[in-house]
Amino acid sequence: MLINRLAIIGVGLIGGSLARALKRKKACSRVVGYGRDMVNLQKAVDLGVIDEYSLTVASAVKDADVVVLATPLSTTETLLKSMRSYLRDDVIITDVGSAKGSVVDAARKTLDKLFPRFVPGHPIAGKEKSGVVASDADLFEDHRVILTPLPETSVNALDLVNEMWELAGAEVVHVSVEQHDEILAATSHLPHLLAYALVDCLAGMQKCDEIFKFAAGGFADFSRIASSNPQMWHDICFSNRKQLLKVLDLFDEYLNNIRTAITNDNSDELLKIFSRAKETRDRFTQMRNKCNDATE
Repeated sequence: MLINRLAIIGVGLIGGSLARALKRKKACSRVVGYGRDMVNLQKAVDLGVIDEYSLTVASAVKDADVVVLATPLSTTETLLKSMRSYLRDDVIITDVGSAKGSVVDAARKTLDKLFPRFVPGHPIAGKEKSGVVASDADLFEDHRVILTPLPETSVNALDLVNEMWELAGAEVVHVSVEQHDEILAATSHLPHLLAYALVDCLAGMQKCDEIFKFAAGGFADFSRIASSNPQMWHDICFSNRKQLLKVLDLFDEYLNNIRTAITNDNSDELLKIFSRAKETRDRFTQMRNKCNDATE
């Protein structure tokens, strides 16, 4: 048994899916969930995602071997501060946040001597749907989980969190906090921001009902992630603002290159841009397919 008592702080898509995956592998004896919505928590019990729940973070983390923080990034520091006095000295704490710099800062401020027991993490998996009803034991299968250990991080804590995610079906990789936030700003945070911006733009146009009526597969594919949790992505944008603003500035340059090519009737330049993008996208798809084939 890897974990005797697991506390999931925030029983939604990610926290619920992790609990399901670990329970299926019989990797934990008991799972307690914490949240503010009693209806959602009771639903989690009814679905067998958790064994019990608490409406206070103190009772949820008491006697827990492992605590997984799976709540919006804006709540991280407050929750860590609230639970600090009730944590065991040998507890292991980890999180699932999409921006790591802000989470590490919050942990340094609040955990004191328990900071080495904190392992920052981020599963690269999800859906546009949210809530415990969307949780899935297979969510992390063949997906990566990024851990960003620090020099102070306990080797034992890191090893257990590694094993936890591997049991959930994920491939675990380690990168620095800075590298994580830079990469995710470009590959995840920016695409979500653009999807939200596009849908909001079209919704504000005259005859928007007519526009959406004739929207086809391309719009559906691109805008799918705009159905993601707005609060979560609001928090991510502000938590990783430095890296996100840098990649936004870079994207503005590339978008302006397209505008300039169209304005100047520069057919060759526009075709070059589109061709480069297609070749890059095709290489990415081939690489991803090879990785998927290797794991089957």
